[in-house]
Amino acid sequence: MAKPDIHPKWYPEAKVICNGQVVMTVGSTKPELHVDVWSGNHPFYTGTQKMIDTEGRVERFMRKYGMFDQSAASDEQK
Repeated sequence: MAKPDIHPKWYPEAKVICNGQVVMTVGSTKPELHVDVWSGNHPFYTGTQKMIDTEGRVERFMRKYGMFDQSAASDEQK
């Protein structure tokens, strides 16, 4: 059993606030939680995330660590 008088007050209906709006309620030790990003406006969850890979990550890694095959690169350019 929990010891009395050592635990913080529990708020079972704490409000999560993003951009001035209550977006959800959760259980917390604080009555209000102010957040910048939540699942409702995060690009990954909303489907607006853009994958930008102007220079191939593998090629960049290989070149950085000297593992880039120069003969393969010259074959691709022809």
